[in-house]
Amino acid sequence: MANLHVSRSLKKFGSDIRSARLRRRLPMALVAERAGISTKTLASIEKGETGVSVGNVAAVIYALGMGTPFSELLDQKNDAFGLMLDEERLPKRARLPKVES
Repeated sequence: MANLHVSRSLKKFGSDIRSARLRRRLPMALVAERAGISTKTLASIEKGETGVSVGNVAAVIYALGMGTPFSELLDQKNDAFGLMLDEERLPKRARLPKVES
């Protein structure tokens, strides 16, 4: 089930990358050159294929002028669920360490 969701998500993501490239009227060869990849790899990214490295995807996003979104994607400050779990694990009260006599 998760693989189906991942596959669909990557296909949409690839389609969105292609749309962004076309809106900017950038040919595949230019974006691939800027990203340091082949046009075949760019085509794979735009198709949403799962075997493409995340580094290549990030390079294409950067080549399109869209920044480096991966640097913030899983940043601790954006992880509301993880922060909630951390808060639940906080001790109910603080105690001083026992002093050995």
